[in-house]
Amino acid sequence: MKRQSRIRNGDFGFEGQEPRRSCSETFDDILAKRVGRREVLRTGAIAPVFCIGAIANLKGSSHESSLSFSPISGSSADEIGVPDGYKWSPLAAWGQPLTASAPAFDPDDLDPAAQRQQVGYNCDFLAWFDYVHGSGIVGVNHEYTNPGLMFSNYSADTATKRQVDYEIAAHGVSFLLAVRSSGDQGPSYRHYPHSAFNRRVHGETPIAITGPVAGHALLRTVEDQAGTRVRGTFNNCGGGITPWGTYLTAEENFDQYFANNYAVRNGMAEAANARFGVRETGGRRPWWRYHRRFDLAYEPNEINRFGWIVEIDPYRPHAMPAKRTALGRFKHEAAATTLSATGNAVVYSGDDARFEYVYKFVSDGTYEESDRKAAMRLLDSGTLFVAKFNADGSGEWLPLTYENGPLNATNGFESQADVLLFARQAADLLGATQMDRPEDIEANPVTGKVYVALTNNTRRQAGDETAANPRAPNPMGHIVEITEAAGDNGAQTFSWEIFMLCGDPADPSQGAFFAGFDTSMVSKIANPDNLSFDRQGNLLIATDGQPRTIGINDGIFFVPTEGVERGFNRQIFSGVVGAECASVIMNPRQDLMLVSIQHPGEGGTRENRISSFGGSSVNRPTVVAVTRTMSPFNIGA
Repeated sequence: MKRQSRIRNGDFGFEGQEPRRSCSETFDDILAKRVGRREVLRTGAIAPVFCIGAIANLKGSSHESSLSFSPISGSSADEIGVPDGYKWSPLAAWGQPLTASAPAFDPDDLDPAAQRQQVGYNCDFLAWFDYVHGSGIVGVNHEYTNPGLMFSNYSADTATKRQVDYEIAAHGVSFLLAVRSSGDQGPSYRHYPHSAFNRRVHGETPIAITGPVAGHALLRTVEDQAGTRVRGTFNNCGGGITPWGTYLTAEENFDQYFANNYAVRNGMAEAANARFGVRETGGRRPWWRYHRRFDLAYEPNEINRFGWIVEIDPYRPHAMPAKRTALGRFKHEAAATTLSATGNAVVYSGDDARFEYVYKFVSDGTYEESDRKAAMRLLDSGTLFVAKFNADGSGEWLPLTYENGPLNATNGFESQADVLLFARQAADLLGATQMDRPEDIEANPVTGKVYVALTNNTRRQAGDETAANPRAPNPMGHIVEITEAAGDNGAQTFSWEIFMLCGDPADPSQGAFFAGFDTSMVSKIANPDNLSFDRQGNLLIATDGQPRTIGINDGIFFVPTEGVERGFNRQIFSGVVGAECASVIMNPRQDLMLVSIQHPGEGGTRENRISSFGGSSVNRPTVVAVTRTMSPFNIGA
């Protein structure tokens, strides 16, 4: 593989525990029954595909490849790597003013009021919404904060209210207009600060609560006695884009902001909180010391207002976001949206914790392209399903509906709102399949097949080894491919296969598998975290955890999902020290790839930095833009 071109870093200038449960079969158990030996996977049939681009030599014969870049090698250097002929530049860095009137970033005076007008911290899920002349509105999630990297000499025991308020302001979502320009070195994209679309949604932004759980007694607080409006959105990890052009952001590890679960008197809620990871006394962050809404001893219901999917309209910057409770409450990682064969909205989501579940929502109503106003109500009514993976390669979507089997008052569910509020407990009772940290889930825009990223499960017990999943524990992760019945994403049954068992193919003990492709030709990869597709249906994989597992920085990988190159995994981007590559997306023109560099330098402190990425005095999580030095981007056609 070619060595990547490198650009040195510089100033840009602008614990909860998930216990293993015995309520259903583990994914290991299913795989053991599904495939008796790895050779069965390796000898699967390979279909032809229409390919264009540069010539590659595969298994001794030349043919045209659908991916034309020269793969890079994995690296542990503190510098971004891209292939020869490509370049990168920062598009949106933590603290960057969103508007022309916003304050400049001052790392030595981190002001909460300023942060509410600037790009937030720890960029994650990315979305692109077309505007005009090649420009687009970019949506960016801000998952969490690293106060030890943000503040000088930080200590949670002595954290000030101003520091806490700054962290609250640094969460949420940023929207910014990116404009395109052409040049001798190919296209470039930059943030345009004078656009009315530039916007922050943060930890104090008013957000509506809609759908079946709105107004539920367990969502009512002293501040909001109706249970229909909440302040802020937190731990925004994955997300999705709806066919009607809205942004879905997923609230994941929200439990870390709350304290004192001992005070919760509702048995279902207390059990749910404990499973999420809320501490019985005290909290993982000091927010509860300054804001009573994070202290369950004062506001036992505030936590129930988090763990939802939030819908935001990027084209209407003054419209109030809405938490869509019909999609259920858990540690949402994704909100991949497509349409069923009859036009119903379908939203896939993973519950990012060990031994948790894969979910799908199907709306009652159907999408009419001519009626966007009606589309904005589609996610308030429908059916939430949870996946069961059968040993014979089939699968079922089990409906999480009130009075379906055990989902009744005997087991603590008094209504459909209860089922959605306590979706994990409901999924347990239906016998859904426990998974290895289901993170992002995406539907292939060409084939409609669905891909589930299972990042790892370090609590897999020794003795659970199978030929199909031989690692115990499973630190590397894998990807599952789902084919819905009759190709209908609204179907209630499906078939499934293992698409990738991640690892270093040079180490046979890891049992890496790449959809049957010759492992001597692929890039090593571990810990698949977030997924997306180009318009040809090639899968992009962003990783989180490779320094711990295969000894290289996290990165971005391309892999075809169909044809003779199915499983041919190739690395196109390498991140920096201490950072995960939290999200990747391409614009519709395919002359731009955006990558989230999250928590650069994690593992160090502001005083003792292990990375220089982002600035001379402080690390700055950043969305970077990758373009080709000569247009078009030319990854695929």
